[in-house]
Amino acid sequence: MAADRGHFSTRLGFVLAAAGSAVGLGNIWKFPYLAGEHGGAVFLVLYLGFVFTIGLSIMLAEFAIGRTTQRNPVGAFRALKRGPWICVGGMGVFAGFFILSFTASSVAGPSPTP
Repeated sequence: MAADRGHFSTRLGFVLAAAGSAVGLGNIWKFPYLAGEHGGAVFLVLYLGFVFTIGLSIMLAEFAIGRTTQRNPVGAFRALKRGPWICVGGMGVFAGFFILSFTASSVAGPSPTP
């Protein structure tokens, strides 16, 4: 018997959780401010365009695969049973691990020198 999986109570909660995990506050506030402050408005417009077009399409594809398979990232891509998709699911897990490791190390700050 499969264990019941938790679900978000509202769509807004899900969207906010997904956005919060995908985009850090530095990406939302600091980068656009610094780019605009130093004359990078054209780059900023292109950057936001690419983030919305590429990022949104990949996010929607991952949501569709996850909803269809109702499995974890590796299991969802394994359910596709075609080509190297199992590796893609594994890369997603490892990418999350490395991002979390980097975030944890930058929150802790540099180690003191003896």
